[in-house]
Amino acid sequence: MNEIYHFAKLIPAKAKKTPDQTAMRFRDYTDATWKGITWAELEGAENLVAAALLQAGVKKDDKVAIFSQNKPECIYCESAIYSLRAVGVPIYATSTTAQIEYIIKDAGIKIIFVGEQYQYDRAYEAFQDNCGLQKIVIYDTEVRLNRNDTQSVYLKDFMHSGLIADLKSEVQAIRNTCEMNDLANILYTSGTTGNPKGVMLLHSNFHEIIRVMNLKLEKYLNKGLSSLSFLPLTHIFEKAWSYYCLTNDIRVEVLLRPGDVQMAIKEVQPNFMCNVPRFWEKVYAGVQAVLNGYSPFMRKVIAFALRIGEKYQWTYRRQGKRVMPHVFLLYWIFKLVIFNKVQKKVGLNKGVLFPIAGAKLNDNVCQFMRSIGIPVCYGYGLTESTATVSCYDDLNFKLGSVGTMVDGLEVKISEEGEILLKGKTITPGYYNRPEANAESFTEDGFFRTGDCGYIDEDGHLYLTDRLKDLFKTSNGKYIAPQNIETALENDRYIDNAVIIGDQRKFVSAIIVPAFTEMEGLIKDLGINNLSADDMQACVKDPRIYQFIENRIRQVQKDMANFEQVRRFILLPEAFSMEKGELTNTLKAKRKVIINNHLEEIEALYEN
Repeated sequence: MNEIYHFAKLIPAKAKKTPDQTAMRFRDYTDATWKGITWAELEGAENLVAAALLQAGVKKDDKVAIFSQNKPECIYCESAIYSLRAVGVPIYATSTTAQIEYIIKDAGIKIIFVGEQYQYDRAYEAFQDNCGLQKIVIYDTEVRLNRNDTQSVYLKDFMHSGLIADLKSEVQAIRNTCEMNDLANILYTSGTTGNPKGVMLLHSNFHEIIRVMNLKLEKYLNKGLSSLSFLPLTHIFEKAWSYYCLTNDIRVEVLLRPGDVQMAIKEVQPNFMCNVPRFWEKVYAGVQAVLNGYSPFMRKVIAFALRIGEKYQWTYRRQGKRVMPHVFLLYWIFKLVIFNKVQKKVGLNKGVLFPIAGAKLNDNVCQFMRSIGIPVCYGYGLTESTATVSCYDDLNFKLGSVGTMVDGLEVKISEEGEILLKGKTITPGYYNRPEANAESFTEDGFFRTGDCGYIDEDGHLYLTDRLKDLFKTSNGKYIAPQNIETALENDRYIDNAVIIGDQRKFVSAIIVPAFTEMEGLIKDLGINNLSADDMQACVKDPRIYQFIENRIRQVQKDMANFEQVRRFILLPEAFSMEKGELTNTLKAKRKVIINNHLEEIEALYEN
């Protein structure tokens, strides 16, 4: 395993050892190719940015923001911030002016790096509102500046000022004094209620998470591998994973536009890729739709192949057992004839490990992916725990769990069923929020996750729901809405679901149908007077409603009667950030969504 460096020293150390090795690549949209950046080039850029920041007056513990989509600049500019013992404050690229103003004021930010036009426009609006911002540094030279803007500068010109200042030795002197207990980041979590809280993470937190993940994933650390980075580097999952990859010489493939992920996967064929369950659920639904298009005979062959895949992967490989010869032979036949084709179709044929976290993963999806040889690795973590709390081991992982805990992390379950954490990866607290800190830690120093769960006799962690999301019907039955929502959203015709039922006599739901399936559904149902372009008419059509209702009944057939959705609302449009219905990480804000549709909800319970 590679040496774990303080992040201020990572790029210089790698540049000294392997200057010409490609550390990362990015997709150049001008010619649709992937361009490489060596460690030596990263070091040169980092030193110039650090010199420019130093000349601009940045000193130890100052806060500098990065407000951008994923770009290589995010990595070397943040490393430059670390080199001055300053603090990086990542801001989600989709944030509104009001959201970034709050963060700028709360953290006391004077300088902000921005990516493209949207980010510049929001930052300039904040600057005009006198929020304390003094300078905007712009990555993309195509950004058009406001004609009255005299405070902004393009990154290339900012770096040139660092070159002219010639402060390399001063930067190095500060870098040499960096300590592991320095504050590395303040990451503002996009909570589903109230203003975001700034999670403080130390360099020691990052050092520890890389150490424990090295222990978990040692067998996967081979040379010449790559990881596709398309989740926001603002998010702790992608941030921690990308630095883990850089530490271990895994090339990071940086994708600017997350909407192009399916195209990018096929272009780079990554060995690793962080992702959220929703992505895999969509892949699963798409593959199922393709398989269902085969003849009845072929569907039987595929069903048999999947049973063999399950036996090979889950009964033998997962438990470290010797595979029976006939199972081994059949599996490899089906792998060559069926499974490899499925993997290549989605660009995942070179997969080594695909970490999944951020929400509940449907067991059927996990079992299917593993059965056809796509190595998904389910886990659980929070910003406050520097990402990973637990994840699947190479062997003996259990379906339904989120794996076993990382080394050195103390985990216990409270009397209320809440998961509590203590260890070197846990945040020291929230920035400027003493009240939140008092509420978030127990008297003996455990962090309250807000998640409910349990640990089985073999040390595997299981999640049940969010402590605050649990609600009780008027009949006294407790409901875990996330479990129901996950089950519904796994259906190919349902994109999103929000469960309602707190103090209600039965469970209902707000459903966003899968709009991409609507045209085919209209055709299959033989509805000639409808168009998929008119979603208002589609969701009001009783035949569409009846079809979705039947799908919901099928999904819920094994649920308890009091958990089942009795009535629901079909929406003609998706949940949106503009309406405040989604967080920056695209999690549904239950209270906002319910409030936005309160009149329709009340109508569901009228009789």
